[in-house]
Amino acid sequence: MVALRGREIDAFLARPDPARPIILLYGPDAGLVRERADALLASAVDDPNDPFSLVRLDGDELSAEPSRLVDEAMTIPRFGGRRAIRVRAGSRSFAGGIDTLADMPLKDCRIVIEAGELRAESPLRKACERAKTAVAIACYTDDAGAIARLIDSELRVSNLGIAADARAVLMSLLGGDRQASRNELKKLALYAHGAREVTLDDVMAVVADASELKLDPIIDGAFAGKPDLVETEFAKAMVAGTYPGMIISAAQRHAAWLHKNSLAVAEGAPVSSLLDSGFPRLHFSRKPSAEAALRNLSTARLAGIIEQLATAALETRKQATLAAAIAQRALMSIAVNAKRRG
Repeated sequence: MVALRGREIDAFLARPDPARPIILLYGPDAGLVRERADALLASAVDDPNDPFSLVRLDGDELSAEPSRLVDEAMTIPRFGGRRAIRVRAGSRSFAGGIDTLADMPLKDCRIVIEAGELRAESPLRKACERAKTAVAIACYTDDAGAIARLIDSELRVSNLGIAADARAVLMSLLGGDRQASRNELKKLALYAHGAREVTLDDVMAVVADASELKLDPIIDGAFAGKPDLVETEFAKAMVAGTYPGMIISAAQRHAAWLHKNSLAVAEGAPVSSLLDSGFPRLHFSRKPSAEAALRNLSTARLAGIIEQLATAALETRKQATLAAAIAQRALMSIAVNAKRRG
């Protein structure tokens, strides 16, 4: 069974094993899947833009004729050189093609398969994990450590440091989709060009307020009991290509923040002082919505919402094709329930 973990993944991506030319990339972070696929394909052929060097196949089409994958893999380029095949897996299995290729020698041909979340019993995942010539690499959403390393690596290229408060807020805004996070960091570095370090104002200007992700209106609308606003802003986020899991993650962080402060209110702390304290500091534009949420939602109801969001987060990873519908349903449910006080 060849399913790489942790540092094994980094080592393989830096120097792919030629004895394992079939590579399955799968998981809930579609951006990380694309990023790793792009890197593997760029190192596999001399010119990724040459259609004779890089062949693109659709997994659902291959399911009707898995032998086509075998034919393409064994084809010798007319003008010589290395060759690669990029397969976008869908809902149908073409594992039979992998099983056939597992017993065949592939010369100067790399096959990169991109997929969403795959269960352990998925035919495609099982075929790649048991084949001696294949490897399976899971692409999960970045944890805090991975986000911190991504921030440092991207800002280092531009010789930029980052203030502590700016880092804390930035980390809360990234994650869910590696490519989206990297793009936001590139924008931030360009905005701060010429300065010594990125400030909190830079982050709020570029990532929090002006970025195409704009998650705050969705989250604040849900907890303030505004389903119409949630529906409108969620639709905008989907058009912008935002990963639904990122929205759920932001909602989970805000729910945890509200729950912590709800406990403080129950112990006698003034809401106004809570909104002006804490780290990272809540942006002034979000204070009215946060105050409404603390007024309308009890500590017990917030605990229930945290559980509801945890379930939604799990379901978005399990059912990637339904992630948008799952996330929207959870947020709309919170918004409708938040209209009721208590």
